[in-house]
Amino acid sequence: EVQFVESGGGMVQAGGSLRLSCAASGFTFDEAAIGWFRQAPGKEREGVACFDKSDGSKYYGDSVRGRFTISSDNAKNTIYLQMNNLEPEDTAVYYCATPWSVVGDIPIPPEHFGSWGQGIQVTVSS
Repeated sequence: EVQFVESGGGMVQAGGSLRLSCAASGFTFDEAAIGWFRQAPGKEREGVACFDKSDGSKYYGDSVRGRFTISSDNAKNTIYLQMNNLEPEDTAVYYCATPWSVVGDIPIPPEHFGSWGQGIQVTVSS
C-alpha cells in the first residue's frame, strides 16, 4: 500500500521560508516520479514540483519556479520541498503524490488515479 506522511507546514510571513517533508512507502522510491501539488479553497489542484527519480529530472510550476526546490533522500525514502520567498498566494494545503505526468515541462499531478498523502497546511500572511 502506497503511503505518504507529510510534515513541516505551518504559518509564515511573506518573504519567509518553509521546508516540507514527505516520507514515502509502499512503492519503489528510486524509480518513481514523486512530487507536490497544492489546493487552495475554491481553486483547482495545482502541480507545484515533481522529481522523476528514474532520470533525475525536476519540474516546477510556473508560479513557484525559482523560489521552490524539490529534493530527495533515497536512504530515508523522503522528498522535500524547500519554499523560499513565500507569497500569500502560496497559501494552500500541500500534498505529496505519485505518479506524475509532464506537459511542456509543467508537472501535472494525479487526479483520479494515483496516491497522495493527507495534506499539510501552509499559510503565508502578508
